Amino acid sequence: MSLRVAPILPCLIAAGALVGCVARPPAPPVPPNPFGYLKPSGLCKHGPVAKTAAGLEVAMTLRSDDGYCGVDLQAPAGGAYTSFVLTALPAHGKSFIYNYNNHTAVTYTAATAYAGIDSFTVSLVPKAGEQRVALKVLVTADATGVPPPAKPAPPPPAAKPAPPHARHHRTSTHKSATHRITTK
Repeated sequence: MSLRVAPILPCLIAAGALVGCVARPPAPPVPPNPFGYLKPSGLCKHGPVAKTAAGLEVAMTLRSDDGYCGVDLQAPAGGAYTSFVLTALPAHGKSFIYNYNNHTAVTYTAATAYAGIDSFTVSLVPKAGEQRVALKVLVTADATGVPPPAKPAPPPPAAKPAPPHARHHRTSTHKSATHRITTK
């Protein structure tokens, strides 16, 4: 019986190895991370940046696991935007915008374990003297598998008040006053 299995065994091993080589679609490009402390979200998807009547708009989906999701932009003439400012802040997370390697990166990190929608708007300046462009970022945060943040510790107990029968005596010394509390 071992003679029949021996010729088939190498074929089975090769077939099993090829199953792991199934092509997967590439992940959307995430802006380069020049900062060592930023970690990408476990889920980060965004659509194309679209032109609207109000400027530009992009939709983004991420997991609220303290990781960021970002969109990489270039000005219409190429290169990074000259300047930018947040004109509407996100309500359930934070946004970080920076220029790096001739691109402008617009990133968002959702509050830990937040699930829902959020949005923010960035005003982008292509070049000095040119019209600003509004970029609206529409965010959907997913908290699947993210533990809720730890609850803060309770406040320490309040100090005990002096007993009602305590008497206060005031004694004075040269340039300063001291207080002494005595009880019955």
